Amino acid sequence: MSRRPHHHVYVIELHPDVLGERKFRQNNPGYVAGKPCVYVGMTGLDPDLRFDKHKAGIQSNAYVFRYGLRLLPDLYEGFNPMRYEDAVAKEIEIGIDLRSAGFGVWQA
Repeated sequence: MSRRPHHHVYVIELHPDVLGERKFRQNNPGYVAGKPCVYVGMTGLDPDLRFDKHKAGIQSNAYVFRYGLRLLPDLYEGFNPMRYEDAVAKEIEIGIDLRSAGFGVWQA
């Protein structure tokens, strides 16, 4: 019996001040000035709820907690929901695609 797909990938815009974080810069050597900085994640929750948890400090990524501005649904909505394995792969794929477009990307 297979469960219905309920995992989601999501993308959160980060404030450009995240570029002041050495570790973030080191992980984005191809960053193009002026492009967005984002966090790419996956969750079994609704992306809106997951974003709220990040901002509340609940199982939060430090960069999202400090610099998270808003979800960018245009970058992920068409993929959701999906099976866990597909979400894991899609999260990686989105990160690679955005990095290759010059975005600053952080993934957990």
